[in-house]
Amino acid sequence: MSEMTPREIVEPQGEDTEFVFFSGKGGVGKSTASCATAQWLAKEGYDTLLVTTDPAPNLSDIFGQSIGHAVTSIDDVPNLSAIEIDPDEAAEEYRQRTLEPMRQLLDDEQIKTVEEQLDSPCIEEIAAFDQFVEFMDEPEHDVVVFDTAPTGHTIRLMELPSGWNEELEDGGATCIGPAASLEDQKEQYENAIQTLEDDAQTSFVFVGKPEDAAINEIERSSETLAELGISTDLVVVNGYLPEAVCQDPFFEDKREREQEILEDVESSFAEQPIATYPLQPGEITGADLLTDVSEVLYQDADPTVDVESSTPAETTEIQASETDTAAVMEELRPQEDTRYLFFTGKGGVGKSTIAATSATVLAEEGYDTLIVTTDPASHLQDVFGTEVGHEPTAVGIEGLEAARIDQERALEEYKIRMLEQVEQSFDTDDSEADVETVKAQVKEELDSPCAEEMAALEKFVGYFDDDEHDVVVFDTAPTGHTLRLLELPSDWKGFMDLGSLTKEASETGAKYDRVIETMRDPTKSSFIFVMYPEYTPMMEAWRAAEDLRNQVDIETSLVAVNYLLPDEYGTNAFFESRRQQQQAYLEEIGDRFDVPMLLAPLQRDEPTGIADLRNFGSELFPAQESTADDDRPEIEIQ
Repeated sequence: MSEMTPREIVEPQGEDTEFVFFSGKGGVGKSTASCATAQWLAKEGYDTLLVTTDPAPNLSDIFGQSIGHAVTSIDDVPNLSAIEIDPDEAAEEYRQRTLEPMRQLLDDEQIKTVEEQLDSPCIEEIAAFDQFVEFMDEPEHDVVVFDTAPTGHTIRLMELPSGWNEELEDGGATCIGPAASLEDQKEQYENAIQTLEDDAQTSFVFVGKPEDAAINEIERSSETLAELGISTDLVVVNGYLPEAVCQDPFFEDKREREQEILEDVESSFAEQPIATYPLQPGEITGADLLTDVSEVLYQDADPTVDVESSTPAETTEIQASETDTAAVMEELRPQEDTRYLFFTGKGGVGKSTIAATSATVLAEEGYDTLIVTTDPASHLQDVFGTEVGHEPTAVGIEGLEAARIDQERALEEYKIRMLEQVEQSFDTDDSEADVETVKAQVKEELDSPCAEEMAALEKFVGYFDDDEHDVVVFDTAPTGHTLRLLELPSDWKGFMDLGSLTKEASETGAKYDRVIETMRDPTKSSFIFVMYPEYTPMMEAWRAAEDLRNQVDIETSLVAVNYLLPDEYGTNAFFESRRQQQQAYLEEIGDRFDVPMLLAPLQRDEPTGIADLRNFGSELFPAQESTADDDRPEIEIQ
């Protein structure tokens, strides 16, 4: 166990500005922990700035005042100011800063080319990091708290390959935009990364719920950062069930499992301090609740769980049977051709379980079904209770196979193909030295995060050649960001542009176009967003759905709302308050998405194995009839 306390980790220890980064998946309480920390530091007398780059920010809701895309003083909290960075505005500001010095030097056609380069999907990540750099270069604050830390992917994006130096001098293009735009920032980025690696000035805090998926994600992200020289300093486990409110076997069992997970966390992070905070009957907003959080985290106080004052007057019932099974199944069943189903959502929302259960139901109806996961932290093999490999394998149900794209293996396969294409692209008259020089340059490029995305994307695209299955289910759909890699400007030149290299040299451009058109066709493909009924998961799903619509013209087909509290358990005031909150968000989800809704009740244990998946399927899809071909078995789910 670390000798440092959580308080010592977040408090400034010297004269230099302290930077505290909170990281974790959406909906785990990251904003709550960062807001409570920032407020506590301000009350301790430190000049504190709170910065969020979360695409679904809720700082305004937590503090009860408008904040937005400008540094704003927090009412009634001296020494505290905050800003909610709008990713779209930040990206546009970055583009304009980049273009401005070029307008006097380039003609309209050249400016148009640069604008195309700046439309790269990676620009949003660069712009976000640019904002980090800006606030890490402000010495007037004692401490800057970041709600949402840069990921290992983003940090690696900023470690520009040395082969780009020549490209910078030639004014060429890279996979993240015009090289000339990176020259000025390069030194700033390097300084920022050095600060991130400095344990005396920077602290990384991971926040997660007491759930296997959330903790696995923390372990994986922590390992990735460690490889980049950035250590994890504190782990906060948020939202465990208070013992006093677990008054029936259902929630007693869930609490027992949470406590086992907490023990695992203490074992996995034996070198770091662990802080915990319980689930509250409502959302954490306002100074009083934030004070309670911070005193528990940093002053060893006992938490206050105020149930009675927030108990609604009326009883609320949420029934999974309200699912319109016919409408939902219409979006899942194949019509004439293979149907492609894309289940997407942030980590911890249960998308693998929902996807696997849907695949099980379709296979039971008689459709030959394949489920594929592209999630590097996938627990699909745990869901099925059997090994799931890189190639499709049977999982114990007739007509159902599963596969897990091994990203390392996919990347190695991709590297081999790309280097072969380099050799083939040279005429026989070219010298061997030229080929080797370019291969060396491309090898370095193939170690960038862009290459990882392209490798996974190419493997994903390969499944659209599938003619053996009636349904292909993807657990974790590609985002609008990733899909835009398929539409990179075709006039980018040189081997710096991996997207162009892939589209031209490997001659897969036409296939990419067919895949995008298939994904846009609602008779062939369905996008299903999985979430649970709370603010952050809902807003992150909504933003991702809007990105798909605006960036690649793909519409959402279904939403799956998971972890709905069962009516028959948790009948006390605590869960009644939570239930009414869920109902309010359920209504807002319906209004925002306006598509059929699949409602999934909270389970005592996560379904694992075929029997569990069949039972869960009967709850998800009550009493529906099959419309499979006549020669298929008619199966009614009981």
